[in-house]
Amino acid sequence: MPAFKPVEWRNARITLSWMVGLLIAMFAGILVVAKLAGVVPQTSQTMLSQLAHLYYGNGPVYLFIQVATAAVLLLAANTAYNDFPRVLFLMARDSQAPRSFLRIGDRLTCSHGITVLSVTSAVIYVAFSGNIKTLLPLYAVGVFLAFTLSQTGMVVHRRRHRDQPRWRRSLVFNTNGAVLSGIMFVIAGVTKFTDGAWVSIILIGLIVWAALRIHRYYGQAKQQLALRPEEATMPASRRVPAPRPMQGRSGDDGSKAVGPTRSGAEAAEDPGQISNLTIVPVEAMDRATMRALAYAAALGQPVFALHISPTTEEAERFCTYWQAWGNHLPLEVIVSPHRALVAPLVNYIWSLRRLRSDLTLTVAVPEIVTRRREPGTGRAEPRPFGIRTGPAATSRAVAAKGSRPGDLPPWPPPAGACHT
Repeated sequence: MPAFKPVEWRNARITLSWMVGLLIAMFAGILVVAKLAGVVPQTSQTMLSQLAHLYYGNGPVYLFIQVATAAVLLLAANTAYNDFPRVLFLMARDSQAPRSFLRIGDRLTCSHGITVLSVTSAVIYVAFSGNIKTLLPLYAVGVFLAFTLSQTGMVVHRRRHRDQPRWRRSLVFNTNGAVLSGIMFVIAGVTKFTDGAWVSIILIGLIVWAALRIHRYYGQAKQQLALRPEEATMPASRRVPAPRPMQGRSGDDGSKAVGPTRSGAEAAEDPGQISNLTIVPVEAMDRATMRALAYAAALGQPVFALHISPTTEEAERFCTYWQAWGNHLPLEVIVSPHRALVAPLVNYIWSLRRLRSDLTLTVAVPEIVTRRREPGTGRAEPRPFGIRTGPAATSRAVAAKGSRPGDLPPWPPPAGACHT
């Protein structure tokens, strides 16, 4: 749908109608020609290859038909790589799959989903030795189940949106499709169960079970991390001092700064010479974020929060939440349209290090602990989600990654500011 020009749904319907018409015409034409020519299915050669060989011999036309058929099949197989990672992305967004499937790789694709699909396909192919007779039942069961679920979902959609025109007619078509697809799914699952269909049925059951377990896990985590009214206030702490110039080598403004010398070695430091700045990466306004901010504020050094959003709308929404919380600390927001987290964070810290070399940067990252070991047994026992916060990295450790500095807003931001 997003690939079509406006109006998207109308252009998609026209395209799908043409595709269905061409498919019916080609399929019916091949059946008629095969019937007239007396061609019957063979295990060693497809009917299309037999027809092409009968009418065109072994010449270049026959070769062209074979290559074109292989290209169509390759294109059909590639649709799994287009849609399966997207399905995992949607499931992860609804907490039905691990959140790692939300991340988009450097090539703007859901690389985790592609990896899972490739590994699973290779394992199935090797396990069945590439036998088409065994692999076809797997395909048939999966296809008819997908059609059944799709048409059932459309039935639910029609019943919920009864205000749409001609919804009754659409409801009849979708119900008929769901019933017929369901019947074919049952027939294929029963008749081809011992031929390999049992693998699809077991895999589908395992996928459903795993999705429910993952959804339950994320639901428990959300419940444990939900912010309570008494935890929404910033803990009292002593006044946060402003960054001060350091003693050491001279900066561009005449101040003394501590950092790498021209020889590349670090200058000598003592506790009185260190001016610390704490950065707290925050994802959501929950208990983990509050405890991390409380820990950073308790250090008595300048601190600000850093949020990475996938879209501008999400960034504005988080700024609204931050302002509703009370603007107790400065907030910087980075928009990462490809859902990358590590690279924008490292790039920002590197840029800040270049901008203020007199500061020692500390990144405080909350850690969620979900299980503990029962003493004396070695068994993992569940417990309520705990949150552990501590310094994760310094500016020198992060800068060693070699990220290129980017643009930064004027520093330091005023208390309560929200920069995007």
